[in-house]
Amino acid sequence: MTTVFEVYPQNPQPRIVKQAAEMLRKGAILAVPTDSSYALVCHLDDKSAVDRMRRIRQINDKHHLTLLCRDLSELANYARVDNRQYRLLKLATPGPYTFILEASKEVPKRLSHPSRKTIGLRVPDRKGLQLLLEELGEPLLATTLIAPGETEPLHDAASILERFPHELDAVVDSGACPQQPTTVLDLTPMALNNPPVVVRQGMGSLTDIGLQPE
Repeated sequence: MTTVFEVYPQNPQPRIVKQAAEMLRKGAILAVPTDSSYALVCHLDDKSAVDRMRRIRQINDKHHLTLLCRDLSELANYARVDNRQYRLLKLATPGPYTFILEASKEVPKRLSHPSRKTIGLRVPDRKGLQLLLEELGEPLLATTLIAPGETEPLHDAASILERFPHELDAVVDSGACPQQPTTVLDLTPMALNNPPVVVRQGMGSLTDIGLQPE
């Protein structure tokens, strides 16, 4: 049976944050609200949980999973970031952006893109999720919660429980999220003095971080 954690969005209960963190440490998969849509999350080092998350989403190992990080400092531990990339990241974090960067040695090889050796990373701007990341003391592995065969992400607990009645260990319910995914930016070309590539235009504004819409 799926556990439902009802969380106050502006004042998340510490007891529930600790319970959710303990479940993740034991291999659970949770649906959590972010500053964009809902996401599926699991522990970074739990291979069986990662494989189960891919099966739920019906995605293969070529699909980038994302590391949810507490802050820019933690993000920089898991990616190779040069000065130009860092300046853009500083403008855009925390916020509804996912960045593709070259993975550092801190990222298990099985989690980086098999041919490009890259990883997706983001710093979410949602209080409950930030507290969960602080409690864990390390990033979470995540993927946007889009049901197989659908194109739009799920954005509230009721629709998630209806679509996935048995697959998830817990759902965090703190009200509806925007029904928009993050904006995805590939920053790897910046290492060669080329502009970043917009992989997906989502909730994050390009002009807010000094980029021109394509």
